[in-house]
Amino acid sequence: MPPTPELAPGTDRFHEPCREDCPWCGSRRLRSRLRAPDLLHHRPGSFAVDECRDCAHAFQNPRLSLEGFTLYHRDFYEGRLEDYAERFRATRTGRRRHRAAARALLALPEPESWLDVGTGHAHFPRTAREVFPYTSFDGLDATLRVTRAQAEGHIEEAHCGQLTAPEVLARLRARYDVVTMFHHLEHAPDPRAELRAALAALRPGGHVLIEVPDPGSVFARLLGKWWLPHGQPRHLHLMPLDNLRAELESQGCRILKTDRKTPHLPYDISAALFLALGRLLPKPWLRATVPFVSLAAAVDHALAPLLRRTRFSNAYRIIARKEE
Repeated sequence: MPPTPELAPGTDRFHEPCREDCPWCGSRRLRSRLRAPDLLHHRPGSFAVDECRDCAHAFQNPRLSLEGFTLYHRDFYEGRLEDYAERFRATRTGRRRHRAAARALLALPEPESWLDVGTGHAHFPRTAREVFPYTSFDGLDATLRVTRAQAEGHIEEAHCGQLTAPEVLARLRARYDVVTMFHHLEHAPDPRAELRAALAALRPGGHVLIEVPDPGSVFARLLGKWWLPHGQPRHLHLMPLDNLRAELESQGCRILKTDRKTPHLPYDISAALFLALGRLLPKPWLRATVPFVSLAAAVDHALAPLLRRTRFSNAYRIIARKEE
């Protein structure tokens, strides 16, 4: 990727001040978890992830400012780049995962309306419609991908923007029976505010389904900065299951189910190899590495049935009901 002129003088001005306390619990007992460059898009700069010793919340520190976040993701927002995880979601395995996530709600009353937050190309609504053919699916995303998904007929309504924006939330308040967030909260500057907005978009008795990376995964410790969900500079927060469950309960929700098995994404080894080769080798040589990445992907899939039953699982799911 060609260098970004705005980053040439340095990147410090695109960061907020460094925090000395945990943004989740307020503890000042922090430790350094890792430091990583932009391994996916290879833009200048280095990013630190700290972890709270008390609640285990991991977060980018210092965090990118809004200007810096927009700058680092400009090409992604304009639709010229797709990341490794987004390509994975469009595969057969990704569709199978989405179908399983939709089926996890079959025991509940059939929803009339459903909002998928951070929907991107609306891979999930497109698949979930096979399970819920009479449900109206809408999508929300910060990028124009959501409008293309609407034009292609994958969703009924497209909402472009941030869920926490007052003008967006005013349109969506109490409209939905189900709100889903698949690997969305880790991108949010304020995950708590994002959760409050998601619950505000629900009708009383509605359900929220959330999937996020598990910072307690053994792969996270073994692979360090090469673990894809560390995702610097895009991922701002990594929340342990207990933290997110307690937060939902504090906001008046009843936890119906937690699951570390089904949400596991079989890409840890292949994604780490993909990122490492992209960092270490000149671009003209990368095409020759495709067979090695493909072999690593085969290993990921072969090990998945075993790993998803252990703490190697790299993600978790929570289903909660907004109490009436």
